[in-house]
Amino acid sequence: MERASFSPGRSFLKSLLGTVLLLTSASSAIGQSKARTGSAPQARKQPTQPHNPQIARLVSEIDARNIERTIRKLVSFGTRNTLSEQNDPSRGIGAARDWLYGEFEKIGAASGGRLTIEKQAFEQPKAARVPQPTMLTNIIATLKGTQAESVNRVYVVSGHYDSMCTSPTDVKCDAPGANDDASGTAAVLEMARVMSKYKFDATIVFMTVPGEEQGLLGSTHFAEEAKKNSMDIEAMFTNDIIGSSVGGNGKRDAHTVRVFSEGVPSNETQTEAMTRRSVGGENDSASRQLARFIKETGERYVAGMKVWMIYRRDRFGRGGDHQPFLERGYAAVRFTEPNEDYHHQHQNVRVENGIQYGDLPQFDDFNYIADVARVNAAALAALALAPARPKNLMVNTGLSNDTELKWDANRELDLAGYEIVWRDTTEPVWTHVQSIGNVNTYSMKGMSKDNYFFGVRAIDKEGNRSPVSYPRPMLRARPAANPEQPPSPN
Repeated sequence: MERASFSPGRSFLKSLLGTVLLLTSASSAIGQSKARTGSAPQARKQPTQPHNPQIARLVSEIDARNIERTIRKLVSFGTRNTLSEQNDPSRGIGAARDWLYGEFEKIGAASGGRLTIEKQAFEQPKAARVPQPTMLTNIIATLKGTQAESVNRVYVVSGHYDSMCTSPTDVKCDAPGANDDASGTAAVLEMARVMSKYKFDATIVFMTVPGEEQGLLGSTHFAEEAKKNSMDIEAMFTNDIIGSSVGGNGKRDAHTVRVFSEGVPSNETQTEAMTRRSVGGENDSASRQLARFIKETGERYVAGMKVWMIYRRDRFGRGGDHQPFLERGYAAVRFTEPNEDYHHQHQNVRVENGIQYGDLPQFDDFNYIADVARVNAAALAALALAPARPKNLMVNTGLSNDTELKWDANRELDLAGYEIVWRDTTEPVWTHVQSIGNVNTYSMKGMSKDNYFFGVRAIDKEGNRSPVSYPRPMLRARPAANPEQPPSPN
């Protein structure tokens, strides 16, 4: 009887709920309509992007067994100290160099000549960690892009093949370097093996370098040569210490990789700094946009993996091979395991007080390294298949509650158009998106640049999206006496 007595009330509530839902749906539709004209920022969240079958296939082909074989082979050379033997076929940096070159050559042969291999040798002068002039050799494998409009757009992924004991100049001790950085080197080699079977619009460079432990020497040489030759490097990844899922703190995490990205660009000029302080953007460098792209793409294609964005150039007070690229104005990030174990970094191999020291392969997790390589490969493939990020994006600085954006038109023949993205100023990632068609200027009506961060990305006809570009202020005319003064905050 009690249930029967309540049924009319439930029917009424159900009817009332239906009316509320109908009104909510109508309100949402109105909101979405407003979003298309540039208002109602809450109306359209970031859509789930479709899977690209090519990216899904290549990610699945990365094999942890190949990574393990590479790491154990590199460890077998005893030491890979940059200052060690150059001509011994079985021990030292020279043996590692020649073996890696041979492996890349095999991959190149299997690619039908699309992957080309070279040795970039140079003499490093005497330096703090280089007691005498020493020959160093970068191994570079270039997978040339297939689209004329994109072939000169380059993405670089690297690992360093040198290693060290406690002292960076001790060339006689065993320095297995299984994690630091045979892990990153093995990941790069495996990516080259898999990705060289596929075609990409833009060019991908797979690189292994020496001299990292002596001061980022190999990467600095490559970055400097790239800058001199006006190479259009759109992004650079370095993989360094991606080998272990267990940290010195005892935590096991086989499902997270840290991606370090700087906020304020390393090559920022004084004028650019003045502008940034006036209009913001400390969290929107090209490297931060790259990290967001990696997180979105890597987590979409590698099930169970989390990309942990770290808002630093590198670990606290430390550096890596992405740094020379940052200093020359290229977007670059570092991949590293979430919890490091310092007993297994830069240590002479020994047992002390029952603790095993040394960077030995038994402390590597080869399946974890394979997953990190998959995150790398997914992001690289997505970058190289997509259009370039929009160039010269600017935002009008006039006093207005509308936000006007303009940029240079992309040159890709398969370009479909652009999307405006935005987020609240406290959000770490882009939260809203608006498709705007194939135009190169757009006004977000009723949305003030004071209240949101905006960006623009390009999209092609297959749905491949570029990283986001963040706008610079469109400076108004200024008196000649004050040409560098940023827009007034008043």
